[in-house]
Amino acid sequence: MKKIIITLIIFTVVWPAVFSPVFAQSDSEDNKLYYVNVHLEKVYPSGKGYIVQYRKGINQIGTIGIPNEWFSAAASKAELVNLPPGRNWPTLSIFYKNGEFSHCRLYVHVNRGHPTWGNIPQSMDVSSYFQDPEKLNIVY
Repeated sequence: MKKIIITLIIFTVVWPAVFSPVFAQSDSEDNKLYYVNVHLEKVYPSGKGYIVQYRKGINQIGTIGIPNEWFSAAASKAELVNLPPGRNWPTLSIFYKNGEFSHCRLYVHVNRGHPTWGNIPQSMDVSSYFQDPEKLNIVY
């Protein structure tokens, strides 16, 4: 009789802890998050933001602009991450939530003398790269 009572007590204590997480999980499609990682050729800092040249295919280079405002806001759309010393090559990770642009991470070398950093003449008009302040219009 004692064994039955102890088994019932253990069963009532363990039952919610074991099986409630299974029911608490939901397989909603509202929060699907995925990313695309592209290798960078050059990163050009400018007064309006970063102009990034990336590989989009064999012998093809794409160019996009990432505004400075995206890096400074509280809920920023972009993050600048410094790569550790070594032979890591800069990349751009673009995150999508439910198929729409969410945010991006720009992985660059701290040393501005690295071959992937470039300079833009101050007289050059770069506003064409920063036309849409809400989206990152990247072509793969």
